[in-house]
Amino acid sequence: NNILWIILFTGLTVTLGLLIAVVFDRVPYEAAAKALVFLPMAISFVAAGIIWRLMYDYQPALRAQTGTLNAVVTALGGEPIPWLVNRTTNNPALIWVGVWMWTGFAMVILSAGLKGIPAEIIEAARVDGAGEWHVFRHITVPMLSSTIAVVATTMVIWALKIFDIVYVMTNGNFGTEVIANR
Repeated sequence: NNILWIILFTGLTVTLGLLIAVVFDRVPYEAAAKALVFLPMAISFVAAGIIWRLMYDYQPALRAQTGTLNAVVTALGGEPIPWLVNRTTNNPALIWVGVWMWTGFAMVILSAGLKGIPAEIIEAARVDGAGEWHVFRHITVPMLSSTIAVVATTMVIWALKIFDIVYVMTNGNFGTEVIANR
């Protein structure tokens, strides 16, 4: 499970953080948008676990769903999913809580690195005919590589220390145990 946390949590957090940092880099509402993404970092991991445990709450098929996600699933005509009990969904569901909390951190660090890229280099690439994807792939990402490495390393360390979310949401039951929970 720790390997799953390291791979999925780190990959999703860094990717989403970079995507959000790039998308909201030069929009007029940049500060407000980034503040909303960073907001989950303001709550404790125990509180996040409780919030998401309630969102993942499951009731049998013919009963009213109290969990937000299962209410949406059943409103769309699907069957409710036991997110935290089902072994195929529980670890990804727990990892998503961590991603939700830490994406804001990754976004802030990557956004600061993005602001450090000289505008002249990007302008020169555009004048030479480079499209947005080419600029991102061949200029932005290589120039952010050390920042991305720092953020990824921080996420790996945090993934290895994961305890609160797993303990609050499943207590390591149903195949969700991690080293820290042991």
